[in-house]
Amino acid sequence: MWPFSSHSYLDVARRKQTQRDDAIRVARADIPQECFGAHAEPYLRATAQEIVERISKGEWTASEVLDAYISRAIQAQDVTNCLTEVLFAEARTQAKALDAEFAQTGKVRGPLHGVPVTFKDTFDIKGHDTTLGFSSHADDPRPEDALVVSLVRDAGGIPICKTNLSQLIFFFECSNPIWGRTLNPYSKSYSSGGTSGGEAALLAMDGAVLGWGTDIGGSLRIPASFCGIYSLKPGWSRISMTGVQGTWPGFEGIRTVAGPMGRTVDDIELAARLVFGKQGTEYDPAPLPYREPEMPKKLRFGFYLSDNFVKPSPACQRAVLETVEALRKAGHECVEFELPQAKRAMEIFIGITAADKYKTLSADLGNDPLEPGVTPLVVGPRLPGWFRNSLAWLLGKLYKDEVFPGTMRAACEKPVVEYHRWVQQRDEFVRMFYREVWDKYEFDGILAPALALPGLPHGSVQYLSGLACIDLLYNVVESPVGTVPVTHVRPTEDALTAEWTDVRVGRGHGSPLVERLLYGNLNPLRPSDGGKGSKAGATAGGSGFYNAEKMAGLPVGVQVVGRRWEDEKVVEMMRVVDRALGPRDFGPLSWKAQGK
Repeated sequence: MWPFSSHSYLDVARRKQTQRDDAIRVARADIPQECFGAHAEPYLRATAQEIVERISKGEWTASEVLDAYISRAIQAQDVTNCLTEVLFAEARTQAKALDAEFAQTGKVRGPLHGVPVTFKDTFDIKGHDTTLGFSSHADDPRPEDALVVSLVRDAGGIPICKTNLSQLIFFFECSNPIWGRTLNPYSKSYSSGGTSGGEAALLAMDGAVLGWGTDIGGSLRIPASFCGIYSLKPGWSRISMTGVQGTWPGFEGIRTVAGPMGRTVDDIELAARLVFGKQGTEYDPAPLPYREPEMPKKLRFGFYLSDNFVKPSPACQRAVLETVEALRKAGHECVEFELPQAKRAMEIFIGITAADKYKTLSADLGNDPLEPGVTPLVVGPRLPGWFRNSLAWLLGKLYKDEVFPGTMRAACEKPVVEYHRWVQQRDEFVRMFYREVWDKYEFDGILAPALALPGLPHGSVQYLSGLACIDLLYNVVESPVGTVPVTHVRPTEDALTAEWTDVRVGRGHGSPLVERLLYGNLNPLRPSDGGKGSKAGATAGGSGFYNAEKMAGLPVGVQVVGRRWEDEKVVEMMRVVDRALGPRDFGPLSWKAQGK
């Protein structure tokens, strides 16, 4: 954090949090007490389609459904600190209006009639702030709904709250100076992920039926995997960004997209059908509505266990292998392949995004202190070039690392002519990727780890930003990607062996520096062991950030990747994967308790 920051942001934070807490206190008193117990379970167990069906038959009311989800959202806030703007009072008014409309007409308004929906605090909702975690954005109620919010309302959906996000919307823990830190619902010691971490935590605890987030480098997929829910990162121009605020106005080098998050694939599909191709006054997005994909009976999946930038942990590799095994048993073909040049994708992403030294990204910071997780990203490009390049050279020599230093060198200011060359390199990389992967292997889809770790200890991203390479690759090539929860960390199965602790053993290794942080003895957040080091052989623990014993029970998901403009096929492939894996402890009412 900046050492001389003003305390004014603290006043804003106290005021905003007090407003939120007061709204929760009122709702807690007004909601019938039975909604906080077993009485609410039938509502919480239902998908969006099931809720609308029960309301259409007169068996439930929108108000009954809403009270059940508000009670659960309050519990989620108590456990994880996931909420920002609270809309409970107006949501109850909207539910009563829907009930009156149905009583009069006998018809539901649309495919989301009475369904509680939540939004990451990037989506404008009329009459409420969109702070983005900045004190400078507080006390500025938005004049109109974002188009996605408007489409949800028109379909009968009920916005009930907005959720927490990462400062600058650009690192994958979930914390900012205004709203604080959001915890993982499965472990208070771990992050819910970012940047859509508040949304993921809330949905994991059944605080809403459907949610909405954004993604520029894994912001939908990482929190979905960490919290055990589903998400869809669509390709560019499938979902309107009108009224979705961000920290990069005018930046088009890497596109931010909006996408749905939910507890089932059915809810993800319903959300996509609702918004794909729907344009507002700004003629955004492309007028391409949801299309029925042609699905071969036998799908051909490619898969990889490592992007060769950082070797994913045993738990994350097991999630991919279990998915492959399940798909093969279901009659589908799964082919392992080598991912080409992921290191280059990371360099291109950083080279393009850092071109202005992240001045646009951080322009609204004002006197807000920088969160530790985003500080290295922002400060790195502002270092003198000679110092940054010397540091990259030194780390490369010291750790025999030929992977990570290239990213450091790419993180520098660039004149416009050089920026254009980087964008040209991006386009060349996209063509190479499609030629060497999609065209060469003729895959229907790709299966990949969602991240190298199943969870992040609080404060660790400041050392581990390179882990996002496995996600941001698909922002560079603009592929649609779904996230499907697969398993939970099991210490006995996910122990470290020499394949992870020794870069000379096994395959898939990437940056020796980053892998020592994950699996070796470079964890700066771990107290010193007095030089004793770790014992040889398999160990569930370890001295790095990966510790299967401490991570026991954390969810682990996989990425399901498709070609450009085949977003609908990705949704169907998510369903194929979900069915192949069979019943497991994910979905509505699967969350039981938060561990240490």
